[in-house]
Amino acid sequence: MCSAIHDRASDKAFDDSSLYVAASNKAFAKIAMLSFEVESNKAELKSGSYGGITVDEMVMILEGNKTELQVWQYIAELIEKSNKN
Repeated sequence: MCSAIHDRASDKAFDDSSLYVAASNKAFAKIAMLSFEVESNKAELKSGSYGGITVDEMVMILEGNKTELQVWQYIAELIEKSNKN
């Protein structure tokens, strides 16, 4: 029975092309969401409407989101380059 389940799971595995597309889509979706988040963080800092946290904590959140955005941009670049090989 375990073998039959494993075989069915293998049938649904991504081929290289599908995996590339899924990874690329995920990376670019994450980049889009983080871009919105960074802009929202900036607007909140400018307006002073960041809830029950200090301005220093809000700056840390913004900087963390900027760093995460850079990481995902790098991941997306690697994915794009891997498709050219």
